[in-house]
Amino acid sequence: MQLSIILLLLLVLYIVFTSESKWEALKIIFSAGLIAIFIRTVFFQPFKIPSGSMIPTLLIGDFIFVSQYKYGYSKHSLPLSLPLIKDRILKKNPKRGDVVVFKTPNDNRTDYVKTLIGLPGDKIQIKDGLLYINDIQVQRDSVQESVIKVHNNYLNEFDFVEIFSNGKKHFIREMQGDNAAGDNTIVYTVPENNFFFMGDNRDNSIDSRVLNYVGFVPFENLVGKAEMIFFSLDKKNYGITKFWKWRIRYDRIGKIINKKVNNYYAN
Repeated sequence: MQLSIILLLLLVLYIVFTSESKWEALKIIFSAGLIAIFIRTVFFQPFKIPSGSMIPTLLIGDFIFVSQYKYGYSKHSLPLSLPLIKDRILKKNPKRGDVVVFKTPNDNRTDYVKTLIGLPGDKIQIKDGLLYINDIQVQRDSVQESVIKVHNNYLNEFDFVEIFSNGKKHFIREMQGDNAAGDNTIVYTVPENNFFFMGDNRDNSIDSRVLNYVGFVPFENLVGKAEMIFFSLDKKNYGITKFWKWRIRYDRIGKIINKKVNNYYAN
């Protein structure tokens, strides 16, 4: 169940149990529902990060806002992906380096969040862990050896700064070095109106490198651009029965995704 639906249900329960008049409660619920659907469809949609495929950029338990308007609107902008929008309207092209939420082409239902690597027509290849776009190696600097100016408690010796030709920068992690399963690939040629995505946790991500599951992602499958972390909860592998051991990551609340690495990295 989508996070936005859960939040709406919690709001409904709160109103029902705190309102003295049931009729007034119903009017408030209806109005609030319309407002919530409007905001979720037109502006921002909340998502929860369930896996570690985007570490260190996004952590398990991060809650993010995704802008619905950045790339225009499609059926996936609507609740439950209702097929009311045939073609993408107010279409805007995404940029390399954007962190994007999309529906996997495998089922057109599952939400994935990855970094946009390849644009239509690009040739993408990974050789010995290094990313090549159109036969040109993408600059990659070790965090420990670079002039990085970001103080980030979530970085370690396996992390790098990857710098695209358009100037956008982001962190990646190579936990298994440069010879893991996805560190040497074929050449992927991105089809027209499609995109190539990779997780920032390069050795722990099912992404466009896996052609039979994710592969190339059509424009129509893009949901929106991940913009900000509005909440972050570290469960430390504890279940609901030990919820008191969960910890809120206060330092991540309000964080604009990739803002610091782009602002403070000295070129």
